[in-house]
Amino acid sequence: MKIHFYGLGLLVAMFCLPASAAELNRSAVEQRLAKADKTHLAQLRRKNLTGLDLSGLDFRNADLWGADLRNANLSNSDLSGLNLDLTVMSKINLSGANLSNTSIFGVHMGGANLTKANLASSRFIANLDRSNLSNANLSHANWGVDMKNQPMGLMRVSLNNVNLSGANLSDANLNRALMRHSNLSGSILKNTVLFGADLSGANLTDADLSGADLSESKLEDADFTGANLAGTRFGGIKDKSVLKGLISSKNLEAAIFE
Repeated sequence: MKIHFYGLGLLVAMFCLPASAAELNRSAVEQRLAKADKTHLAQLRRKNLTGLDLSGLDFRNADLWGADLRNANLSNSDLSGLNLDLTVMSKINLSGANLSNTSIFGVHMGGANLTKANLASSRFIANLDRSNLSNANLSHANWGVDMKNQPMGLMRVSLNNVNLSGANLSDANLNRALMRHSNLSGSILKNTVLFGADLSGANLTDADLSGADLSESKLEDADFTGANLAGTRFGGIKDKSVLKGLISSKNLEAAIFE
């Protein structure tokens, strides 16, 4: 069996973990965090923290690798710079949280709330389908495929049916991302790398795509009404008619069709 998305580790995390009560309560987590420092991390590795209210906490000196955070509330918490690979985070609340420079690999985050979250310079290879990232900061984020490291087939971020309206994705790398029917209305995509991304049916109305690279992307039924296309690259697009709303876009004459 050839696994094309996250590999065996994620499949185990998604389907084999039993739904059980959290091992710790908020008070116990706070006590561990209070005693922690950079050399003595708060040990939360592989802990079951499902459904806990952990909002507003500082986890920068914590080890959360592989923890079960399903349905947990970590809104406005600081998780910057952490390695959250192989955590379980479906339906997690991370609204307003600081995840800058954070690594999340092989994780299922379907239905997560990441509104206004700080995801700048983060590295995600995860499934975020149907999540809410409206007004989030993804500037300089590296969520693209690393073609040199694909031992189990193509592993990439999945953002299908995700709300990214008003989000800042400037200078981000989202090459080959799955973004079918995603809502990017009013988002900032300046110099964003979307090479080979699947944006079929995506809503890009009023988005700023100046300098963005959409070469080899799938753009059937994507809506560009009111979008700023100054310097936007559409390499490989031979039939402009597939680009919905193109006639109503801005700076179309400055777009690059190769």
